[in-house]
Amino acid sequence: MRVAVVGGGAVGVTAAHDLAAAGVDVRLYERDSELGDDRTSPREQVEGSSHRAAGLLAPRPTDAVGAEIATRSLDRFEWLADRDHRFSVEPTPQVTLVGADAEDKQAALREQVAEAREQGVDVGCHEPAEIADRFPEVDFSGVGLAAVTERAAYVTPGPGAYVAAMADQAREAGVDCWTGVEASLSHEGDGPRVDNERFDAVIVAAGGWSKRVLAPTGIQLPIKPYRVQALVSEADYAGPMVHDAEAGVYFRPHPSGLLAGDGTVPEEIDPDGWEPTGDDWFVEGALDAVRSRTGHDADADAAWAGIATATPDREPLLGAVESDLYVATGWQGHGFLRAPGTGEAIADLVLGERDPIERYDPGRFTGVPEFAVEEGMSI
Repeated sequence: MRVAVVGGGAVGVTAAHDLAAAGVDVRLYERDSELGDDRTSPREQVEGSSHRAAGLLAPRPTDAVGAEIATRSLDRFEWLADRDHRFSVEPTPQVTLVGADAEDKQAALREQVAEAREQGVDVGCHEPAEIADRFPEVDFSGVGLAAVTERAAYVTPGPGAYVAAMADQAREAGVDCWTGVEASLSHEGDGPRVDNERFDAVIVAAGGWSKRVLAPTGIQLPIKPYRVQALVSEADYAGPMVHDAEAGVYFRPHPSGLLAGDGTVPEEIDPDGWEPTGDDWFVEGALDAVRSRTGHDADADAAWAGIATATPDREPLLGAVESDLYVATGWQGHGFLRAPGTGEAIADLVLGERDPIERYDPGRFTGVPEFAVEEGMSI
């Protein structure tokens, strides 16, 4: 069996590794010149989605398949960190904050936490006074309800290190990695082709570029790439990961001090023509939120934007779009934290070792529906 994987980010390298480990002849295509890196923030030029992710591993799934993929992802992040010390996982609880006057959001958070607990997630809701002593680095002023996810972490030096480490694992398993290649996809009567070369199966794991990659086949994916943003500050922060739902900002420790992010711009963008640097309004708002919650008065040493991918129902597209042609994208800004489990799942689908995931079926929509881009971390 010969399989091509188009996209050398976190999902693509994981899927390629798993297929090769199962004895499949795998070729991985990546248009960037390298697979992964060990930088703590992205380069100036545009890179793939994985490199520009924030590296938070704090899933709170509310359904069984989401819980399976999230749990497998955390397990595999830890597995790889034990084998390649260029990449590490830093266990750190994640705290979600909702304002005292935001009664609707408090109710929604309680519901999400209850559903997540049913899926085995170690998470609970707390009154601010109950956890203030546990997290003295955080100012809980104005908070009406907090949720703490206990099994959470972040990756260092950055998400690109996971890609580099897993790419090495993939090469050792026998994957033929073609970098600096803009793959051209087609689907003729005898099956899928990449650059006119026939494969038994093709996986497209190209993030926000997946729609463009598949366009020559006539397949129209119901996805919209959009910008999300992050910054790094030298603020000396060693507290929990925090999602301030009122400010629309999250922050966490970082090798340089502190990383803050979100900055969702709810508009579809051209993944080949977008602004990769952070916006001034995002930088100012994120630093204000960090000051109000931590007391740190710091500047942004680096700020950038990345690409997330939205779908009409905020669920991913994971499965076959045509005979022997598969796609894995659309995690609404949560793609990296679920990448290892997603790569494993799509590889198992190609191998015939699991049933299609109905909830994530790429063909579940009628046509290409109109929909608005929504913030991935909203409550």
